[in-house]
Amino acid sequence: MFDKLFGKKTAAPKQAAETTDPLQLAIAALLVEAACADEKYRESEKAIIDKSLAAKFGVATADAAALRARGEAAQAGALDIQRFTRIAKEMAAEEKIAFIEQLWEIVLSDGERDPFEDTLIRRICGLIYVEDQDSGAARARVAARLNKK
Repeated sequence: MFDKLFGKKTAAPKQAAETTDPLQLAIAALLVEAACADEKYRESEKAIIDKSLAAKFGVATADAAALRARGEAAQAGALDIQRFTRIAKEMAAEEKIAFIEQLWEIVLSDGERDPFEDTLIRRICGLIYVEDQDSGAARARVAARLNKK
């Protein structure tokens, strides 16, 4: 009788695009921050971010692009990076190193080393507790991969 009077209610479908895990958003925002550090945000860097997010979180390319877009919005509205690094520092050590490699891939992808990019990665490393040696090794691995292409 209740259903007859008020109609049967069905749950609204969940929209994955609207609900973002805080870690996913933090990683996306920091990757965007790295891409924007030299004030040249290229389509090629967006593609690298999408590929990195898809691989890290096991999502489809379209979902990775949507996550990047949310990261862009979060990064644009943030006063600093600490709100993102506070979340990212909770990752396991090997995840942090893989994340630093992703940052270096974005920074080195244009073939130019910018001091602002270097400073940003060093700051992120300090805030998520990654040693300079580990970051240097990650940079060397990425540079070797990029030189093979």
